[in-house]
Amino acid sequence: MAFKTFTAAAIGVAMSAFLAAGAAQAFTPTQSVQPARAANDVHLAAVQKQPAQKFQRRVVKLDTNEKPGTIIIDTNNKFLYLVESKGKATRYGIGVGREGFGWSGVVKVQRKAEWPRWVPPKEMIARERKKGHILPEFQEGGIDNPLGARALYLYKGKSDTGFRIHGTNQPWTIGLNMSSGCIRMMNKDVEHLYSRASIGTKVIVVGPGNKQGKVQFADKGVDHFRQLFAAFGG
Repeated sequence: MAFKTFTAAAIGVAMSAFLAAGAAQAFTPTQSVQPARAANDVHLAAVQKQPAQKFQRRVVKLDTNEKPGTIIIDTNNKFLYLVESKGKATRYGIGVGREGFGWSGVVKVQRKAEWPRWVPPKEMIARERKKGHILPEFQEGGIDNPLGARALYLYKGKSDTGFRIHGTNQPWTIGLNMSSGCIRMMNKDVEHLYSRASIGTKVIVVGPGNKQGKVQFADKGVDHFRQLFAAFGG
């Protein structure tokens, strides 16, 4: 009886040792699963690069005589303001037209779209073809679409100007002169603006040519109290 008990105990110890050894072998460092690396680390770094801190969305003190709901775009300083109330505005960082593509004027939002399809103007297609770049006639909406998550279409009277306020899949271009005249915003910002700007919204674009006429606005800096309130959903 004592022998049988000893044998059973020995077998149990041996089995435990065997299983432990097997488990240790199954999870040796040489066989551990490593996270997959990006195929192109340089491209990944460019995609992840973010704009300068000053271009993050902020609640600011804005001295203007424009009515609440008006959008003022300062292409020189790369800011878009949504007038909220007297002395208050939400400021967004933007990307604007490169040299030769800047513009100014007073227009209105006449159409809005979520994840819009992109239809490059014929002039752009021809211009890029001369550079060796072949653009598609259109591209369906999506994360890789140049118009990003939202688009607000700008009209002068009943005529489409061809310019849009839209998102971008290249957030690093915010604060730069990179576009063909459209106003670029980070996707999270254009979604925020889209939910607040309605059809018929007045848009004042301050830029080359001064076709916006006389417009009063002065950025007095971040309203820290309201910014804190906004951060908590106020």
